[in-house]
Amino acid sequence: MKQIALSLFALAALTAAPALRAAELPAEGAKAADFSLKSQEGKTVNLKDFKGQWVVLYFYPKDMTSGCTIEAHNFERDLAQYTAKKAVILGVSADTAESHQQFCTKESLTFKLLADPDKKTIGDYGSLSANGAVAARNTFLIDPKGVIRKVYTKVNPNPHSAEVLAALAELQK
Repeated sequence: MKQIALSLFALAALTAAPALRAAELPAEGAKAADFSLKSQEGKTVNLKDFKGQWVVLYFYPKDMTSGCTIEAHNFERDLAQYTAKKAVILGVSADTAESHQQFCTKESLTFKLLADPDKKTIGDYGSLSANGAVAARNTFLIDPKGVIRKVYTKVNPNPHSAEVLAALAELQK
């Protein structure tokens, strides 16, 4: 009986762990949480490095998977339009910087992918998947003052870059 109780306690702790690590999804109008993560280049990147620019901060589950590749290719395809709007794209997953480097090389990606293997930033942005193993597919459009202006959840990778560009154009009017 004691063993069953301990097993149930352990199971409850494991199921509760993702909820404990993940903060609530930040709301539009909230200050974006700063972070310090390694890029595919092995350099530390902080949100505050981009003060004065728009930031497309997108969370995705895993390098080299079909949906994540489609989403990354579409951001890469539209990169010149983002640059013209003074916006940078930052992708975040729980993969390592080395995995990101391989993904960028294989898929010819030139924007920054940030490694969050401990899932702290993913959790801070309420973007931990239900199973707690990977990031949920969410995006935050952050203005030049560091305020979240648009939140996308459960993103569809195919039209997403176009949706973000349209919102950016509307917000910059």
